[in-house]
Amino acid sequence: MAKLKWGMIGGGEGSQIGPAHRLGALADGRFEFAAGALDHRPDVGREYAQRLGIAEDRAYGDWTEMLAGEKGRADKVDLVTVATPNSTHFEITKAFLEAGFNVLCEKPMTMTVDEGEEIVRVAEKTGKICAVNYCYSAYPMVRQARAMVRAGEIGKVRLVVTNFSHGHHGDATDADNPRVRWRYDPAMAGVSGQFADCGIHALHMAGFIADDEVKTLSADFASTIASRELEDDAMVNFRMEGGAVGRLWTSSVAIGRQHGFDIQVFGETGGLRWASEQPNQLIYTPVGGRTQIIEKGEGGLHEDAQRLSRVAIAHPEGFPLAVANIYCDLADAIRGEVRDGLPSAADGVRSMAAVHMAVSSAKAGGTWVDARPPMFR
Repeated sequence: MAKLKWGMIGGGEGSQIGPAHRLGALADGRFEFAAGALDHRPDVGREYAQRLGIAEDRAYGDWTEMLAGEKGRADKVDLVTVATPNSTHFEITKAFLEAGFNVLCEKPMTMTVDEGEEIVRVAEKTGKICAVNYCYSAYPMVRQARAMVRAGEIGKVRLVVTNFSHGHHGDATDADNPRVRWRYDPAMAGVSGQFADCGIHALHMAGFIADDEVKTLSADFASTIASRELEDDAMVNFRMEGGAVGRLWTSSVAIGRQHGFDIQVFGETGGLRWASEQPNQLIYTPVGGRTQIIEKGEGGLHEDAQRLSRVAIAHPEGFPLAVANIYCDLADAIRGEVRDGLPSAADGVRSMAAVHMAVSSAKAGGTWVDARPPMFR
């Protein structure tokens, strides 16, 4: 089977997320890295793309040049990844969808709810795939947890507790570091800092494993470093459409925590726990029974967990391979085999609505608000 052609916008040399996308897209031989506009500096981006093996005529200076160049080719790319600054996601994603390209967009998909709803409508109108890189949902044992919930193995979900908390922005003397400062600057990050950056991963994961959607929420935001306009710590309580209660903490000032993304799902007949720092293991406790460790790669796993495990039991599969699983699902979807675990534009706009409503709730002293985008109410 011929490889699909893949192009990338952003994610240039020195980027935090760029290498994960390149490793992920190419890991399974499903895609060929065919085109790129990798840097906001045209000459730098062209040179780096060619060093990565992209042909000179497909090493573009910016995304508009890439759109014009690829649109007219018989061998145009099958998928475009948008890994640019947050404020550019909407314009680029919309333009490529309207031109007939499938798109994988980094989160957050857009800066506003209206923009998110527009992306959903454009994807529906064009029939093209618009996926969002909630890649933590593609770890094999996260897929195992979701399958167990769907199979009724922990009964009806009652409670979800999740957090994504680290301490890497906890040094006030480093607050002016450009790699840190932009995350708390409304001009660059939007209406929310830590919740929009990390908290929405935890919120998406809650809905993904519980197989439900967040309906209402109440939020408390704090800027613990005085120079920050946006929050660096947030607590969000939420309730899901199926009746489950949720608790979410996200922080960037929790010194001593490294990555700190974990989730617990408690049902009527059992509980599950998964942590990103021990991603090979899913902890399962049946009501009245002993706690068990379910290992990635062992026998008897649900199909989705088996399908996305590449190496033998006890060998770790890390973050780049979780990203690779997103690309595997995308390759299948492009070829017509839809994977329902693939995060979509609908997930993207739900996250953005939750961000904006959490900001409103926090400003109103934690009042409960409808977390859903208007198109899904």
